[in-house]
Amino acid sequence: MHTTHFHLIGVCGTAMASLAGMLKARGHRVTGSDKAFYPPMSDELRRLGIETFAGFDAAHLLPAPDVVVVGNAASRGNPEVEEALNRRLRCASMPEVIREQFIRGRRSVVVAGTHGKTTTTSLLAWVMETGGLDTSFLVGGVAENFGASFKVGSADNFLVEGDEYDTAYWDKGPKFLHYLPEIVVLNNIEYDHADIYPDLEAVRKAFRLLVNLIPSQGRLIAGWDSPVVREIVTRPVAPQGVWCPVESFGVDGDEAKWTARAIEFAPEETRFKVYASGLEFGRFRTPLAGLFNVRNCLGAIAAAEALGLRREAVAEALATFRSVKRRMEVRGEAGGVTVVDDFAHHPTAVRETLAAARQKYPGRRLAAVFEPRSWTARKKVFQDEYRRAFAPAGYVVIATLFEPFRVATDEQLSVAELVRALAAEGKQAYALDGADAIVARLAPDLRPGDVVVVMSNGGFGGIHGKLLAALAHQEERS
Repeated sequence: MHTTHFHLIGVCGTAMASLAGMLKARGHRVTGSDKAFYPPMSDELRRLGIETFAGFDAAHLLPAPDVVVVGNAASRGNPEVEEALNRRLRCASMPEVIREQFIRGRRSVVVAGTHGKTTTTSLLAWVMETGGLDTSFLVGGVAENFGASFKVGSADNFLVEGDEYDTAYWDKGPKFLHYLPEIVVLNNIEYDHADIYPDLEAVRKAFRLLVNLIPSQGRLIAGWDSPVVREIVTRPVAPQGVWCPVESFGVDGDEAKWTARAIEFAPEETRFKVYASGLEFGRFRTPLAGLFNVRNCLGAIAAAEALGLRREAVAEALATFRSVKRRMEVRGEAGGVTVVDDFAHHPTAVRETLAAARQKYPGRRLAAVFEPRSWTARKKVFQDEYRRAFAPAGYVVIATLFEPFRVATDEQLSVAELVRALAAEGKQAYALDGADAIVARLAPDLRPGDVVVVMSNGGFGGIHGKLLAALAHQEERS
C-alpha cells in the first residue's frame, strides 16, 4: 500500500485527533499542529505516537505533505494554511478525508443531534462490538470501553459522530453532510453554535439536509421527544424531505415506536423496560445516569435492531458500557469531596448533567463550576436558560467569559447578572476569574460528602487537578 503523508492543522480537536489515529492505523505517515494541547486528546495523541508541533509555522510543512487536512478552526492568516495555498499543496477538510478514506463503499451509520452525540456513538460502537460486528468508528471523545476515540475494523460498517458544526473555512456547511448516511440516529435539535447559525431556523435547515441524504433503503431513527425533530419528519419543506423509513424513540408519552417505561434511577445504575410498537421488547440496565441517557440508550437499541443485532448482546453492551471521558467522569476524590468533569456547555446539557449528578449522588451537596467557553455559552441568547439550568446545584461558581473580546459587548452573557439571579434563589453563587481564583474560593467551602461538577468544553486551566491538590492539602493540614 502506498504510504501517504497527512498533516493535520488543528490536530488536538476531538475528531481531528481521532482521524490522525485512524490514518496512522492504516499505515500512513501522520503529523499535526495546534495552538494548544490539553486532555483528553493530547493524551490520546501521545499514546498514538503522532508527531505534533506546538503552534503554527510554515516550516511544519517541510518536507511537503501529500495532503494538508485543514481543521475547521483554522482560517486564512494561519501560517500553515497560507504556506499550503502558496505552494499549491493538496488541501482537504477533515470530513472529506473521513469520507474518502473510510466511509465510501461501506454502510455509514451517523449519530447526530444537538445533545448526546458522543455518548450515543460510543454506546452504539460498544453495542456493535458486543454483537460481533468488527466496526470502524470515529467519536468525538475517548470511549472508555475501547480506551480510544476510534477503531479501524474489518466489517463493512462505519459509525461516526455527525457534527453539525461547519466543515472548513471554505465550506461552512455542517460536517455530517459529507458522511454518506445510510442509517441516522437523530437524538434532538435545539439552537446551538451561535457563531455560525443565526437562529433556530438555520439549524433546522441543516438537519433537513441531513435527513434528505438518507437513501430510500436506509433508516432514520428519530428522537420524538424533540419538537424540532418531529417537525422535520412530519412537516417536510420542499425540496427537503424524508425518503426512508422512520423509527421514532422517546420517553415523553407513548407516541414513539420505541419507548421506555418503568424507569428506575439508582446511584449505581438505571433500569428500564423497552417497548416497541406497544409490545415489551426487553429489560435493560445501564450505569449511565439521567433521563437523557435513557433516550440515548433507546436510540442505540433501535439502531441495533436495524443492524440485525441480537437483543441479548444489546442488553449486555448497555450493562457493561463505561461511558466517555469528560462525560460525568470522576477525576478524583480528596478530603471526602468527589470532583467530576463534564463537557456540558449548552444550558440543556448543563441542566441534564446536574440532574444526573443529583441522581447518582443522592443526599450529597452539589456544587457546579461552569466556564462559559463555547460561542453559544458566551452569548446572552441563553441568559435566562442558564439560570434555570443550575437548579439542581446549591453552590454555583461561574467563571468569567473565555476570550470575551471575541464577542460584541452587547451580545455577551452577563455573568454578574446570572450570579445575582442565582443568589436571589438562595444559592451560594460567585463570579470568579480563572481556575486559580475559583480553587482559592471553592476549596475552603467544601466539606466531606460534597460533589463538585466542573463543566467546560476546554481545558479550564487544569482546574480539576488544582482543586484536588488543594483539597488534599487541606486534608493533610486538618
